Parts: sequence; C-alpha cells; structure tokens
Amino acid sequence: MQPNFIAGVPWRNDRDLKTLVENRTTYTLDNCELNIFETHQQAKEVNLSFGDLVLTTMLKGKKVMHLFDKPGFDYLPGESVIVPPNEVMKIDFPEAQWNNPTQCIALSISKEMIQNTFQLLNEKLPNKEITNEWGLDLAYFHLINTQDLSEIINRFIRIGVKERSREKDLIASFALKELLIRLSQTQARDMLEKTYKTQASSNRIAFIVDFIKSNIREDLTLEQLADKACMSKAHFSRTFKSELGLSPMEFILKERLKLAKQFLQIGQHQIQEVCYMAGFNNPTYFIRAFKQEFGTTPRVFQQGG
Repeated sequence: MQPNFIAGVPWRNDRDLKTLVENRTTYTLDNCELNIFETHQQAKEVNLSFGDLVLTTMLKGKKVMHLFDKPGFDYLPGESVIVPPNEVMKIDFPEAQWNNPTQCIALSISKEMIQNTFQLLNEKLPNKEITNEWGLDLAYFHLINTQDLSEIINRFIRIGVKERSREKDLIASFALKELLIRLSQTQARDMLEKTYKTQASSNRIAFIVDFIKSNIREDLTLEQLADKACMSKAHFSRTFKSELGLSPMEFILKERLKLAKQFLQIGQHQIQEVCYMAGFNNPTYFIRAFKQEFGTTPRVFQQGG
C-alpha cells in the first residue's frame, strides 16, 4: 500500500447492510460527524449533500463525481475532495460490484470549528507568503493526499471508530484542528504546483519553487535557497514548512522522486541513469527513498509491478 493511502476503515457485515448503494455508517463527535460509505453495485446519479463543509476521502474503488454543475471527474483512492455546505454531489459508481465495492469517508465539520481554528492560526502565524491568510480555498477542491494529510485522516478515523475513552471528543477536537492545518497546507502545495511560474515574480516561496524545479539536478542547499529568498536560513525554513507542510529539503526530495517516476514510466533508462537524471547522487539512497515514497522499488515500478 502506498504511504498516502488511508487504511483501517471497517466494512459492514453483510447482514448489517441496509442498502448496496452508499450504505452509511455514522460516528458523531463534537463539531464533526464521520461517515463511512460503501457501495456494492453499479449506480448512477446518486445525490448526496451535507449542511456543513465536508472533507471526503476515497478509500477503495472508483467513483465519478459531479460538482458545481461541471463535468464529472474520476475520484480514486489517494485523493480527497472538499465540498461546501449544501452543495449537491452527484455520484456515479461505474465499476462497483459485490467483489469490488467502493468505500469513501465524508467528514462534515462545523462552521464554528473551521472559523475558530483558522482565526487562531491567523493570530498566531500571520504574514503568510502564498495566501493572504489561513483558510480553505474552494477553487482547489480536488486534492492528491499528501503523506501528512493521509496520516491525520488515518488518525482521525481511528479516534472516531475505535476510541472509547471519556476524552474522545477532546482528542478528536485536537486532531480536527491538525487536519484543517494539513488540509490548508495541501491546498497551498496544489496551488503552487499550478501557479508557481506566474507567481514567481511576486511571491518569494513561488520564486523558490520555480528555482528548485529549474535546478532540480543541481546540488541545492538550504543556505542557497534562503539567500535567494532574501531570508535568514531559520526564517526561510520555518516559513516554507509552515506554508507547505514540508521542509525545503523534503520538498526537493519529493520533486526528485516525482521526476524519477516520470523517467521510469518512459522505460528507456537504467535505474542508475534515472537516479542521476533526477538529481540523486547515491543509487542506494535513491532506491530506498523511492520505495518509502511509492511503496515499491524503482525496478518493480518500471516493470509495471
């Protein structure tokens, strides 16, 4: 299983299923509600909406999601979708069947929790570089899960489903705040990925991202990047990590691994060649990092395994 996939969500017992389409199991907590949906047969145009903002995360199978009166898009494991209050999701299940069901969570979060969390962040950590303030931008509603986001979703599911202590709601409240932070950081990374070239002349972090991508095969150092951002090393590291949820060096590693994956998909290069072409200088380290990121070795990935 890839690190960015969600694990550990229970399936309903066959005899407990009330319906084969979007069977719903609900866990209610303070300020939020965790819903687990599973579908065991093909279906079209199933409507779903919530009174609060919802973070949905795909766990197994495939849906086609229609939102905001736009064309449908494939919704797959390893992805999340943010849906505003009262927005109707029209969902198709083109491949669902008894031996290939879909499973998805929908976490509805109260308006008060969202407002209070981002208000606190804007007071404690103002002067954001990428966006003016902490919050969620619904223009970036379809996201590829980062590892940090996947980890906190996994943790929140465990709290909602398995936690039995009296402190359950308090523990969930802390986890929910972290989830909102990780969600905002994931959006910022998605936004940068799509706009860094146009933002590079006016935004220091976008400028650094552009520089990293343009020089990914070079020996990039923290000192060099901080100097280009006209910031001290400590301030640059803190700002970058706060905004994107990754340190500058972690970001560089992920960019190199992403590039290596593209070279491997082309299939014309040896593993050692790909290692150096993607900016690594140690094949053993490259293979270990690739496996940790993608759950398989470069060779097995290249062979389609």
